[in-house]
Amino acid sequence: QVQLLESGGGLVQAGGSLRLSCAASGRTFSSSTMGWFRQAPGSERDLVAAISYSGGNTYYTDSVKGRFTISRDNTKNTVYLQMNSLKPEDTAVYYCAASIYYLTWTKGYDIWGQGTQVTVSS
Repeated sequence: QVQLLESGGGLVQAGGSLRLSCAASGRTFSSSTMGWFRQAPGSERDLVAAISYSGGNTYYTDSVKGRFTISRDNTKNTVYLQMNSLKPEDTAVYYCAASIYYLTWTKGYDIWGQGTQVTVSS
């Protein structure tokens, strides 16, 4: 079983950057697909980016391509989301999640962190 703890959220001006971290505990992190989701008020929770267990495959939703980068360090049991050129529409609670299935099968993510707030001011 993997347990997840996000950090790195905060308030930033449009055009700024933040790096989210998700620290995992448990023996199965290195074999887990990891994803970052976000949920804005009144909206569904959507997959933003995902990375395979080896880091060899990644996925990004169209709205963040070229601005966000997902990475992982299996020696530190941590997955990161580097967010650059932030926009007000990126404002949301960001969640880290783990899955044993393919990157984009959202129903496969069954272990979740508590979330971290990202607010981008205009």
